[in-house]
Amino acid sequence: MSSLHKDSCGVFLAVVLLLALSGCASTYYGAMEKVGVHKRDILVDRVEAGRDSQAAAQKQFQSALEEFDSVVKLQETDLKKAYDRLNKEYEKSSDAAREVSTRIEKIESVAEALFKEWKNELKQYESRTLRQSSEDQLKATKVKYNIMLSTMKKAEASMDPVLRVFHDNVLYLKHNLNAQAIGSLQAEFAGLESQIKELIKSMNVAIDSSNKFISDIK
Repeated sequence: MSSLHKDSCGVFLAVVLLLALSGCASTYYGAMEKVGVHKRDILVDRVEAGRDSQAAAQKQFQSALEEFDSVVKLQETDLKKAYDRLNKEYEKSSDAAREVSTRIEKIESVAEALFKEWKNELKQYESRTLRQSSEDQLKATKVKYNIMLSTMKKAEASMDPVLRVFHDNVLYLKHNLNAQAIGSLQAEFAGLESQIKELIKSMNVAIDSSNKFISDIK
């Protein structure tokens, strides 16, 4: 490959990256298609990224639960360290939840563009048989997508109540660094544990649904 061609490729990729970061979705998709990356490919990549972000969030919430458990069983007197550990887990869990939401938004963006393009291109068929076949495939893909998206959103929605409870307890510990505060957290732990376990189950369903959709669309 010549240095000029390498430079041209580098400039093009830089422009594509800028379009993606600036939020110009339609222009970004068009630029990607020029290098052979179609909306269907982008959708698969984003579903995979969404699945991975949910798996990472799942692990993080489990880690937070374990940290919370260790704090409520605490016998030591250094509660400031306990607060710092618990707050760190809360912040990491909050970041993981935001990442999941961002990934879902990206999935919805490219899926909407893909289905719109697919529907519009049905008009270009001369063959009625091929047009009907493509239309049936579009409908089937939409059904599978909506099932997957529904499970993703259910798992996403289950994170917010957990984070609210977690935040309340971290905030309470921050302003009450004493044994009595630990006793209050112990009363909250059972409810939080139950919520996180349900969250993990929801994420397992969403991850399985994502894997099935990826397999089907490929």
